[in-house]
Parts: sequence; structure tokens; C-alpha cells
Amino acid sequence: MRESLINLAYLVASVLFILCLRGLSSPEQGRRGILLGELGMLIAVVATLFKAEIVSFEWIIAGAILGSLIGTAISLKIPMTQMPERIALSHAFGGLATSLVGIAEFHRMRDMADAAATVVAVAASEHALNRLTMGSLGFEVFLGSLTFTGSLMAFGKLQGFITGAPVTWKGQNVMNFAAFAGVIGLLVYQVIFLTAAPQWMFFTMCAVGFSLGVLAVLPIGGADMPVVISLLNSYAGLAACATGFALRSNILIISGALDGSSGLLLSILMSKAMNRSFANVLFGAFGTGGGAAAALPVGQAAKGYNEATVEDAAAVLTASQSVIVVPGYGMAVSQAQHAVRDLATALEKRGTEVKYAIHPVAGRMPGHMNVLLAEANISYDALFDLEMINDDFARTDAVIVVGANDVVNPGAKTDAASPIFGMPVFNVEQARSVIVLKRSMNTGFSGVDNELFYMPNTMMVLGDAKKTLISLFGAVKGDGH
Repeated sequence: MRESLINLAYLVASVLFILCLRGLSSPEQGRRGILLGELGMLIAVVATLFKAEIVSFEWIIAGAILGSLIGTAISLKIPMTQMPERIALSHAFGGLATSLVGIAEFHRMRDMADAAATVVAVAASEHALNRLTMGSLGFEVFLGSLTFTGSLMAFGKLQGFITGAPVTWKGQNVMNFAAFAGVIGLLVYQVIFLTAAPQWMFFTMCAVGFSLGVLAVLPIGGADMPVVISLLNSYAGLAACATGFALRSNILIISGALDGSSGLLLSILMSKAMNRSFANVLFGAFGTGGGAAAALPVGQAAKGYNEATVEDAAAVLTASQSVIVVPGYGMAVSQAQHAVRDLATALEKRGTEVKYAIHPVAGRMPGHMNVLLAEANISYDALFDLEMINDDFARTDAVIVVGANDVVNPGAKTDAASPIFGMPVFNVEQARSVIVLKRSMNTGFSGVDNELFYMPNTMMVLGDAKKTLISLFGAVKGDGH
């Protein structure tokens, strides 16, 4: 009866996980989806605590309290701008936990098999490792180890502890492929010979996984870190799924498969949004992490850019009947979403139509801008993705670019030598006037300069985006209308 109730709880939790993913497919249902996922995880954890294998709760309670305190402290301290780093850390610890569980289970099964072999052959056949379990444990510790160090590397690159520029060397891909092939060979040998295989093979797979996590992420530039994090999420899910097969846990198999498949699909969609293939992301060494101003084409260098004041920008906005706001990572850094809303509200009171253009990878992770704008109570009806709004720019009086860079670079459409060539971008340059709010003229994550900043219909208002928006709001509101 106990097992039946536990399995029923796992079924309910699995359905809630699926509904969670379904809810996350749209901003309107995202919050509800998160709540369903949390409820499903609570049910799964509580049901697991009733399994007969658990005979003591002291360490479980201690771990739950400690983990809850650490998780709460981290979540309260880390702002929305650093959510990619927060996710990378979560993946890292999830991968480490999976790997440790696999190592512990391997030891337990080997000890049981050795003990049973000293009694009778029948008992040995019952407790010895079978090939499915051995294969599952091997994938579990390898993928878990790779996810741990790979996610830590991604966190370091995003946080700036490690250079965001690609670190490459001759023969690196050949070396990584050889290491991966070696792990497959060791795993196949252990699956075939089971307990006859020496234990050092198992721990060698684990060590290679830790090493590959570092070596595989080092050559990838900061611009591609969001895709890498999503891909590592997929690895973590597959590792959890393998853990389910090893432990004969249906809930781990289902949730791991959902995590692995959704992470893979998200990685594919993000790569598509940047017009890049998986192979290009993993081996293309794209992205410098940004920061330095790139060398300009001769014509642009001679022309310079049009630096404007807040008053200049306010005059353009008050004369506009239609405005599109393009938010980017700079808006997130300055926490300017509320100031954006206030300015938009002031413009709408004047009869101006205000829309928001949301790029799939703006803010270094999908949905980042949607969450920030929703935090400021901006209606979802005003948010439009690239395909829905790109044709509107040519009919728009003014565009406000708030901290966005690569996603509004027209060079992605015309410069075949550019590393972002072919990446879908907004047609911002087609608007009558473009107001760019940016801290400086430094480049974005791609490390290439933006042609938009030097066009005749663009005015650059340099400085902190939040302060500039507050000044713009005051200027527009105090216009007397």
C-alpha cells in the first residue's frame, strides 16, 4: 500500500512538472507555472521521505535546513541582473549532488555484490551490478561531474572571475573528443565485465568529467554563456534521469527526462535566435565578453556619433505619436524597468502609443526582459517579440534603446565579416528617430561596434540609464500637456 501511494504521488508530481513547463511557455502563465512546479517538487520530496529505505531522518533534516538557509540567502542577495549566474550555480550544485549520489550507489552495490559472492552464487546474482545499472551509474557520474565544473566555469565567465574571451589552443577539440571517447570506452568495458572491471575505471570517468567541464567551457566566449548554461541544464537533467534508472526511481526518470529535453530545446531555440549552430557555439570561440570599444570603419570613425542631451531626447519624444522601447542588459544592470514604465505612462497620457520590443536573447537569458518589465507592472499586451514587431519600426516616430547593443546592430544584416552576421536583429535603424541610452560607447558581448550608433537619425544619450530615464520622465511630464 505504501509503495502504491508513493507511486501515485510521483504521478501527480510528474503531471505538475509538465503543467509547469506548459505554463512557462507564455509570460501570462509563467507565475502559475512556477507555482505548479514548486508544488510538484514538494509532493515528490515528501513522498520520497516515506520510502522504506529511509530509516533515519537526522541528516535529512539537517541538510534540508542548511540547504534552505543557503538557498534563501543567495536568492535574496542576487539581483535579477545576475540571474544567469544564479542558474549556473544551481546547475553546478545539482550536477555535484548527482555525481556524489552515483559514487555512493556504486560503492554500495559493489560492496553488496562482493559480500553476496562470499555466501552463495544465488545471492551474488541477486545483488551484483547489472548492465543497465552500471551504464546508468557511469552516465550519471560523468555528466554530473561535467555539469559541476562546466557550470562553475560559466558562472566565473559571467561574473568576471574568468575572462569572457575565448581561451583556445591548438588541438583542443581533438583532445576533448579523445577524452570523451576514452570515457565511452571505459564505460563500455565496465558494462560488459561489471564487477570484474577494476574500480579505478569508474573514478577515472568521474575525473575526466570534472576536467572536461573546464576544458569544454574555456574556449567559449562570454556571448555564448547563456546557451552553454542551457545546455549544461540539459546535461544535469540527463544525469538525473540516469540516476533514476540506477535507483529505480520513476520520478527521477520522468523529471530528469523533462529537464534534459527542455534544456536541449531551449539551447536550440537560443542558438536559432542568434543564428548559430550548436557546433558553432561549442567550438566557434565566439564572443569576447565585451567592454572595450572596437575599431570603427574609416567612414564612421571620421563621422563620429551624435551625442544628445536629455532635453534633445525629450523634444523628440513629445513630438512622437508612436514609440517603441527596446530593453537590453543595460536596463537590467541599472534596474531601470520602473523608470521605463513611468516614462511610457507619461507618453501614453499625451496620446503616444508605446510598445516594447523583446529580443529572444536580450539580457543574456530568454524571458529576462519579460520578467523585469512584468516586475514593473507593464502589461504583457504591450510586449512584442522580434517577428511580431520588426516591420513596425519603419512606421515608428521614435525608438528608445535602453542598454541594448548587439540585438539592434544593423551590421548583423550587412557585414559578412562580423561575428554576429546573420543573427536576427531589430530593424531599429528604420525608425524616424532613434534614442540610445547607454553608459558608454563600449561594445556588447560580441565585441564588435554597433553601426546604429553612428547613423544620422540616432542620438546617443550617455550615462546611467535609470538616471537618464528619470530625467526624461521629468522633462516629458513637465512639458505642460
